Amino acid sequence: MRALTPLELLAAWERGLAQTPAERALELLRAACPDSPPELLAGYSLGRRTAELLMFRERLFGRQMTAVANCPQCADRLELSLDSAEMYTKSSSDRKDKFFLKIGDYEINFRLPNTEDSMAIVRQADIADGRELVLRRCMLGASCGRETVLPEKLPSEVIEAVSAAMAEADPLADIEISISCPSCRHGWQAAFDIVSFLWNEIESWVWRIMSDVHALASAYGWRERDVLELSPTRRQFYLEMVGA
Repeated sequence: MRALTPLELLAAWERGLAQTPAERALELLRAACPDSPPELLAGYSLGRRTAELLMFRERLFGRQMTAVANCPQCADRLELSLDSAEMYTKSSSDRKDKFFLKIGDYEINFRLPNTEDSMAIVRQADIADGRELVLRRCMLGASCGRETVLPEKLPSEVIEAVSAAMAEADPLADIEISISCPSCRHGWQAAFDIVSFLWNEIESWVWRIMSDVHALASAYGWRERDVLELSPTRRQFYLEMVGA
C-alpha cells in the first residue's frame, strides 16, 4: 500500500463520484494498491477491507480522526476523537478463505462477506432480502447428516450461529463505538463506517485543494498540475503572497 499524490487522489475522487459506497471502497483500494489484482481486492472480507482503508487513511491524513455525533437523549452535538491504529490492530490476523461450523447435526462451510457481496445487495428491495442474498453467496455448503441442505432451508438458529461466527471471525466488518454524553450521561453504541467517513474527508480535501488551484492559477496562470505538484508548505507560501 502507498500514499497517493494529490493528482492521484483527485483522479480517484473524480472516478468515485458516480459510484456506490462499495465501489468507492474498491476504487480507493485499487488506487492505493496498484500492483494487486482488482479481483483480489474485491475478495477481501469486509473487516479486512476496513483495516486496509484505515491504514490508507492514516497515510493520507494521519492516525487521529475527528467524528461528530448527536446525543439521542438531549440532542447535544459531540466531537469524538478516534485513533485509526487502535481500530485496525483489532483486525483478525486469520486470513482463511473458508470456515467450518458444526451446530448439532448441521455442518456448515462458509466464507466471509466481501465487497462483491456489498455491491450485489444494493439491488435488493429490503434489508431482509439483502441478508438472505449474502447468506446464499457466502454459504459454500451445508448438510444435515448425509443430506445436503439449501441455505434458505436452514433453521433460524443455525443461520444466527453462522452470522455470529462470521462476526467473530471478522471483527472489523461492523464497528460499533461506545459513546457517553457528558451533558446527560446517556450512553449508546454508534456504527462507524470507514468508507463514508474517509470519502467525506476526501471530498473536504478536494474542495480545499481546488480552491488553492483556482487562487494560484488565477494569480500566476499556472496549470492544475503545477499547483498540485507543489509541496503543501510551498503552496501555502504562494497562497499567502496572493492573499488567498
